[in-house]
Amino acid sequence: MKNFLKIIAGTFIGSLLAMVLGFFILLGVIGSMATLSSSAKPVVPKSAVLSLNFGTKITEQSVDDPFAMFNPFGGTDSKAQGLLNFIETIDKAASDKAIKFIYMNVTNLNAGISHIEEIRSALVRFRESGKPIIAYADNFSQPAYYLATAADKIYMNPGGMAPLTGLSISSLFFKDLLDKAGLEVQLIRHGKFKAAAEQFISNKMSSENREQIQSYIDAVWNTWVEDISASRGITPERINQMADNLELHSATKALEENLVDGLMYKDKLVDTLAKLFGVENEKDLKMISSTNYSKATQKVNFKEKNKIAIIYADGEIIMGKSDENIASDSFIEHISKVRKDSSIKAVVFRVNSPGGSAQSSDIIDRELALLREKKPVIISMGDYAASGGYWIAAKADKIITNNTTLTGSIGVFSMALNVQKGLKQHLHINAETVTTNRYSDIMSGYRSLENKEIEFIQAAIEEIYTDFINLVAEGREMTPEKVDEIAQGRIWSGLDAIKIGLADERGGLKEALNAAASASGVESYRIVEYPVKKKQLDKIMEMISDGAYAAKAVSNPEMLMENAYMYLKNESGIKHFARLPFNLTFQN
Repeated sequence: MKNFLKIIAGTFIGSLLAMVLGFFILLGVIGSMATLSSSAKPVVPKSAVLSLNFGTKITEQSVDDPFAMFNPFGGTDSKAQGLLNFIETIDKAASDKAIKFIYMNVTNLNAGISHIEEIRSALVRFRESGKPIIAYADNFSQPAYYLATAADKIYMNPGGMAPLTGLSISSLFFKDLLDKAGLEVQLIRHGKFKAAAEQFISNKMSSENREQIQSYIDAVWNTWVEDISASRGITPERINQMADNLELHSATKALEENLVDGLMYKDKLVDTLAKLFGVENEKDLKMISSTNYSKATQKVNFKEKNKIAIIYADGEIIMGKSDENIASDSFIEHISKVRKDSSIKAVVFRVNSPGGSAQSSDIIDRELALLREKKPVIISMGDYAASGGYWIAAKADKIITNNTTLTGSIGVFSMALNVQKGLKQHLHINAETVTTNRYSDIMSGYRSLENKEIEFIQAAIEEIYTDFINLVAEGREMTPEKVDEIAQGRIWSGLDAIKIGLADERGGLKEALNAAASASGVESYRIVEYPVKKKQLDKIMEMISDGAYAAKAVSNPEMLMENAYMYLKNESGIKHFARLPFNLTFQN
């Protein structure tokens, strides 16, 4: 149906799209080139304050696109800051005599939970250089306050709040709604903790799911509390007491409890920064944003022959090709290219994925096995490295995780949807099916699975689960029985993953790069990143091409029927998933 809709849309806009977009692209290219030619490279003053830019989203990978400002379809991805670039900016400033201290306003902090942990570690390294950090916010979210405690001094707006209330994760359950709609979901799985899709077959959270979520958020909260305690000199017991009693209701209370060092509006803050900088007036306060500082100091030594590759596995694990997710066909191309490049001496495989297709995970794991025969592979875990995300990580030479990473979830599930009752009840539609064999319409969506079919799918799931257990056992040097004890679909924090042997040590991208360099024996290297992000111009040209294809399909019945057949071929059949039971979002 999705492809049919695309074809219908192409009827109206296919040929027009090419002309209109072509015109706008021309204007965009001219405007972009004019902008680029008129914008000079930023210069770092002889003495300056580094202002960290948290207004732009921090993501896994940087986007360096000269045409990023031209996007007729909106979107903000082209403006995202890469985590490694952000961390390297802080590290570089630590040894730069021109940078006197860091100022960071964390009022609008847009970064993943493990990203915040990695940035905080970089800030701690910066302070170890002997330079101070000043943090400020109008209001502190809990993640923002956790990050701010890496600073020497924390200030906030007198009318603001810095509430520490603890963490929570909520799940919505849809069984009543589905029953009312006449929709039936059948879930087949291995792993008592594998809670993916349980919201479709139950009205409440299972005790196993509650247990694993509780354990995970406790580990994250305890990490935050311990770091805050060490930075601010407040006992963990007192922090939890304030959270339990909702004591932090005002900025004044935050000051009384030593969460912050002072209350001031931004005009007074500027005076404070100027004084620390050693000047009297605001106009003499030289500040450079982290974005401009990065542009001004970024140098690539193309004469350096040795390389370390970072392969970013970011998103859902799926079959086929995709630029937006971890697609098997696309990723084996990236991995193969890295394997065949003799100048690449080691690889950091950065996993930030809740999982997805079990088959795709297996295909990618096979290509990684070929890569490991040629060069060391170090895993760096982001916000998630779970289920299929852990599958592709398990056999690396070393696994480095953040405390707050969500990992594990070693389990498999499959799900069947029956819409027949709903179609009849609400739309008065009857479905009739013609088959060649008894179970030809398995997973058709127009009937419930019979016991024989459930047993058939369960057998496949058991086989995949056994493969999953065995590959983890091989990669982590455990017995399959030991892996099974900590598997069963259960999620773990990175902190706990280290304790039970699913990961080796705490750290982020920086530590993973150091480990890769050590494993390969190189002292100097330059970093190359995969996949290479597509430019805005490339994406627009692809859209024009798609529009022309749609217009051609409308005028060609054979092409339309081929498109319909491919849709049915790709969407039918049984699929098995190694995926998390939820997406991670904390209520602050």
